[in-house]
Amino acid sequence: MAQASKKVITGRGQKARTYNMKGSVDEEEMLKVLLGPSGNLRAPTLKIGATLLVGWCEPAWLEFFGDS
Repeated sequence: MAQASKKVITGRGQKARTYNMKGSVDEEEMLKVLLGPSGNLRAPTLKIGATLLVGWCEPAWLEFFGDS
């Protein structure tokens, strides 16, 4: 799912990381932040257009959706 996206935004608490999938991405590093302890994608996970949002990070989500 991540490889089919143009951008992946991962979050955990107040820390967010954005990956541009068009460039070179360290897959091992990205898997560490995408997968939770059960081995599944962290929750919540949303695919909106060409962007994949994984994990909760309020500042990143507000930036993506617009602060209302």
